[in-house]
Amino acid sequence: MLTRKQLELLMFINERLKESGIPPSYDEMKDALDLRSKSGIHRLITALEERGFIRRLPNRARALEVIKLPDAVMPGNGGRQRGFRPSVIEGRLGKSPEKDARPSEDTGYESVAVPVMGRIAAGVPISAIQHQSHTVAVPAEMLAGGDHFALDVRGDSMIEAGILDGDTVLIKKQDTANSGDIVVALVDDEEATLKRLRKKGASIALEAANPAYETRIFGPDRVAVQGRLVGLLRKY
Repeated sequence: MLTRKQLELLMFINERLKESGIPPSYDEMKDALDLRSKSGIHRLITALEERGFIRRLPNRARALEVIKLPDAVMPGNGGRQRGFRPSVIEGRLGKSPEKDARPSEDTGYESVAVPVMGRIAAGVPISAIQHQSHTVAVPAEMLAGGDHFALDVRGDSMIEAGILDGDTVLIKKQDTANSGDIVVALVDDEEATLKRLRKKGASIALEAANPAYETRIFGPDRVAVQGRLVGLLRKY
């Protein structure tokens, strides 16, 4: 699934190519998406290329080719995605969803309680993950297998990945991740942060999704993956 900014950029490039046959400049893309700097466009372009939606043509300035569009973008809908449906994870902690599920008083649907293990920084890293503070109800029919926990987000460094201050992120517990995954990373055994993981040779980069924040690079012995982002919850 693409973030809102990734989809906006993809559709902007696609429309410009259809109109003139020439891709927009980075300045035009920055202005169209109302970003403060071109570094954010570079990251969005890289993300779209990694996901197979566009291709940068070698030895040609400003050369971009749209390879495909998301399945959710259909003719006649103005290039908009269907309604946002966050992937909500399973929080059964070793128990079957059938045993844990119970009707929600608000919706009437069955829900499962997922433990919220404190706060996570989407900005400057904060102290390591705390003990369980409370639980959050997740619709049982949206659950998947595995061990999971939730964290409340503080900060704005992941806004271009669609993660906002005040969101609750849903994390699948695991100690490995692929390059490009958004993870909960524990740095030097004392500070936890939510960032996109990049593997660069023997080093590990923790990359923000906000051009106002710098990518931090560490040796592999300084970063421990605690889990991978699989969904989020947001209150309005």
